[in-house]
Amino acid sequence: MAEKGIERRAGEGAVSGDGERPRAAAAAGGEDRARVRRGVVFTLIGGTFWGLNGTVSSWLMSTYSIDPLWLVCLRELTACWLFLAAAAARPESRAQLTGVLRDRRGLAEVLAVSLAAILFSQVAYLEAVNATSSAMATVMQSLGMALVLVYTCVRGRRGPRWKEALGLALALAGTFLLATGGNPGQLSLPIGGLVWGLVCALSSACLSILPAKPMARWGNFTVNGIAFLVSGCILAAFYRPWEHMPALDAAAAAALVFVVVVGTFGSYALFLQGVHDAGSMRAALLGTSEPIAATISTVLFLGTTFTPVDLVGFALILAMVYLTA
Repeated sequence: MAEKGIERRAGEGAVSGDGERPRAAAAAGGEDRARVRRGVVFTLIGGTFWGLNGTVSSWLMSTYSIDPLWLVCLRELTACWLFLAAAAARPESRAQLTGVLRDRRGLAEVLAVSLAAILFSQVAYLEAVNATSSAMATVMQSLGMALVLVYTCVRGRRGPRWKEALGLALALAGTFLLATGGNPGQLSLPIGGLVWGLVCALSSACLSILPAKPMARWGNFTVNGIAFLVSGCILAAFYRPWEHMPALDAAAAAALVFVVVVGTFGSYALFLQGVHDAGSMRAALLGTSEPIAATISTVLFLGTTFTPVDLVGFALILAMVYLTA
């Protein structure tokens, strides 16, 4: 849409003999390319941060017997203040923050995001990591793109295009290989890991669909800050994290700081800004940096091993992401 508008304005300038309009259009095109390049970088870094976050979270849960729900509470009730501080730091985002608090409909949309997207996705992801590994959970999460495609086709009342149909077939084949190891008579994943992995995919689809409208109006930091705060408060009211405090040392504290600052605030802020700048299609393709980072870091730092069948399943699901984006 923006490129067509630029071309149209440039054409109007040429017809009218106004030399300023073509120059303005060229400048706008240069700014657009710079914005896309920035979005590509942000998306790659954000996806990598999220993949590393899964590995560090897995290490914390296995080494210090940290409950996934306790870790979700900590992440949400601390990262939310970083988002809100970032929203209050700039006049534009500060106006969005105060504006949404006065808008009942806008606030209701953000509250829906906090329940159906943020809380759902945070709990599902860490439970999947705890039941399997960060690499497996992150790859299973990528199946959410197939669910987004189904949603798009149903909403648009159309059938999938051939690339989309092939992507869905690859997603099903990859899931089959990861779940069974290629042997239909057995499960290579624990049943809890398979269930949480599929729930993680569903929650990822919700996270892709629900925040789009409120973020377009109220901004990345505002929506995430309020959604994380509300989600964390609701979970804390039911779970009572103060009753499940783990024994932590300096290494665990440093890892928790990484999880909150880099793995949660940094990954969400950079990735969603990258989606805004580079577009959803590029972001979906570049987002494959997340499962790749999770897989590499899991192998290097946790010593996790994968069978050749697992790696084929990973490749099929990543191919699905490419085809359906």
